[in-house]
Amino acid sequence: MAQELPPLNALRAFEVAARLLSVSRAAAELHVTHGAVSRQIRALESQLGVSLFSKEGRGLKLTDAGLRLRDVSGEAFARLRAVCAELRQGRADAPFVLGCPGSLLARWFIPRLDRLNRDLPDLRLQLSASEGDLDPRRAGLGATLWFAEPPWPADMQVFELAAERIGPVLSPRYAGYARLVDATPAALLDEPLLHTASRPQAWPQWAQAQGLDPRRLQLGQGFEHLYYLLEAAVAGLGVAIAPEPLVADELAAGRLLAPWGFVATPARLALWVPARSGDRRAERLAAWLKNELNDR
Repeated sequence: MAQELPPLNALRAFEVAARLLSVSRAAAELHVTHGAVSRQIRALESQLGVSLFSKEGRGLKLTDAGLRLRDVSGEAFARLRAVCAELRQGRADAPFVLGCPGSLLARWFIPRLDRLNRDLPDLRLQLSASEGDLDPRRAGLGATLWFAEPPWPADMQVFELAAERIGPVLSPRYAGYARLVDATPAALLDEPLLHTASRPQAWPQWAQAQGLDPRRLQLGQGFEHLYYLLEAAVAGLGVAIAPEPLVADELAAGRLLAPWGFVATPARLALWVPARSGDRRAERLAAWLKNELNDR
């Protein structure tokens, strides 16, 4: 006969207290009293026959048993939250929430948003932008659009849309434009290059693809995010590097030029969908995105 699990309320109280290392803060998050959380934890320890916390000064410290249970319970509750969110968003009236880096959203997605809404009126798309590390498993997301490298995780359905291609771009307004526009790629080794902390590998990848020594690159002004980097390039402040889709509109309008073209990286622009979501809207969105990228 299978061993019964402890009461869910006790496990929930422990999971929050273990995550916060504070009974008081756990009580505030759960909207119960300090005593209620303490009683649940004592009952759980009694049922399991182990101590889960020990005192450390005025705070709490997890025992070895507590650490083991924290890891398992944290993962279990996170998955429960994610599945419940997926079930809620699967309702017919729920929007399809798409996570996307802010730079990709602003420079590629938003200019095409009106066309997408006309082509897929039933999608009811809601956009969630992020410039930090995206988490495609975050509760509430229907899908995540981003650049990433394979292999793909087993718990995600990944629709590959396009190979990532990156290249240097500059504005005709840049002071060094006339000198660089007909130069070889090696000319950029003597140029203070605009760069971004969010894509530190971009310039070295490009240099290696061109047969140049990445150690000879000279990095100039840095920016926290790719969006600001490209704004600086459009303003004529220097040579930047970016994925091709993010500068496609500027290239078409002549606001930026890419004299050295673009090179492929190991990454792919892909739509990530939780494998168990069952939301068919993701397939229609992936097909639309792929067609749009191929038509650029």
